[in-house]
Amino acid sequence: MAKRKICVVVTARPSYSRIRTALRAIDDHPDLELQLVVAASALLDRYGSVIDQMKEDGFTPARSVYMILEGENPVTMAKTTGLGLVELATVFDNLAPDFVLTIADRFETLATAVAASYMNIPLVHIQGGEVTGSIDEKVRHAITKLSDFHFVSSTQAGERVEKMGEYKDRVHVTGCPSIDIAAEVDKDSRLDFDPFEKYGGVGGEMDLKDGYVVVMQHPVTTEHALAKRHVKETLHAVTGLGLPALWFWPNPDAGSDGTSRGIRSFREKNRDISGSLHFFKNMSPTDFLKLLCNASCLVGNSSVGIRECSFLKVPVVNVGSRQSGRDRGANVIDVDYERGAIRAAVEKQLKGERPPRDTIYGDGLAGPRIAKLLAEIAPTTTKRLAY
Repeated sequence: MAKRKICVVVTARPSYSRIRTALRAIDDHPDLELQLVVAASALLDRYGSVIDQMKEDGFTPARSVYMILEGENPVTMAKTTGLGLVELATVFDNLAPDFVLTIADRFETLATAVAASYMNIPLVHIQGGEVTGSIDEKVRHAITKLSDFHFVSSTQAGERVEKMGEYKDRVHVTGCPSIDIAAEVDKDSRLDFDPFEKYGGVGGEMDLKDGYVVVMQHPVTTEHALAKRHVKETLHAVTGLGLPALWFWPNPDAGSDGTSRGIRSFREKNRDISGSLHFFKNMSPTDFLKLLCNASCLVGNSSVGIRECSFLKVPVVNVGSRQSGRDRGANVIDVDYERGAIRAAVEKQLKGERPPRDTIYGDGLAGPRIAKLLAEIAPTTTKRLAY
C-alpha cells in the first residue's frame, strides 16, 4: 500500500517549534511520507532563516515558497497572503498530497488553508479553538471553518471548535507539539552552551550566572501604529532591572518596522544603559527553551510565555493585548504597556517562588499522536456540521 503523503507548510520561526516533533513522527512513521514546504519568513535570514535549522535537524524541504512582501504593514500582510495562495496552489498541484497540515494563526497560514480547501485536499489544523483577540483570532477561526480535521492543544480548545459547528469526531485533543520539546528539555535543562558564542547577535556579552531576563515582544497587528511606543516602554522597564536582557527580534507582522525602529532608536540614545541588552534573531527550539528554563523571567507578549513556559515553570510578565483571552497558567502576570507596571511585575516575579507546572497545552506526547491520527483518519473533505 502506498504511503499517505502529508504536506506540512511552515511559514515562520514559531511555527517550526510548534510542529517539529510532529514532523519527526510523520517522517518516522512507516505509513506516512512527509512533504515539508517552507515558506514566507521561515526562509529569510533577517528572521533567523529557520530553513537552515530544519536542515540541521535532518529535514529535507520538498519546496520553498518566497512570498513575503516588504513593508510590514496591513497592506503587505494582505498581499503576502494573496501571493502565498497563488504559489501554494501550484505547490499542492505538483506534490499531490493526501493531507495538508497547517499550524496556528499566522496570516500566511490562511493562504495554505484556502488553497487546500479549493483544491479539495483534506486540511488538518493544529492549534485551533484558542482565543487571543486581534487579527490572529480571526485567522485562526477562519482556518477552523476551512479545515476538515482539528488537532487541538487542550480540551477547552476542542470544545470551542465543536461550538463553531465542527463535528465531534473530527476534533482530536493531541496537545501542542511544542510541549513535546519542553518535556524533553525539562529532563535536562542545564544551559550547556554559550548563547553569545553559538548564536552571535548584537550587543554586550554579559555574565548570566546571577540571572537574566528573556524578552520577546511582537507588534500587535490591530495596534500596529503604536508598536514603537509599546516597545520603548518595555525597553525602559527591562534596562532598569539591573539584569542582562536577552532580546529576540520580532515576527514580520504589521508594525514590526516600528518595533525595530524603537529598539534601534533606544540603543542610540541610551548607550549608557543599553549595554545590558543583547539581541538575537533565532535559536534552535531546544536551545531556546533551555535559555528560558534558566531565565529569571520572560517579558513580552509571545505565546511561548503562555504555552511552553507554563509547562517549564518559568515566570512570565505578559505585556499588552496580544494574548488576551488565551488560557493560561499561574506563571503569568498581565500588565499594560507602561514601564512602571512592567518593571514592578518583573520584580514581583523575581522575588516569588517558581510557579507550579501546568499541562493545559499538553503532556509531551503530541507528535506521535498526530502521526498516528494522520495514518488512521479517513481522507475526506465532506463536512458534517453539528448545527
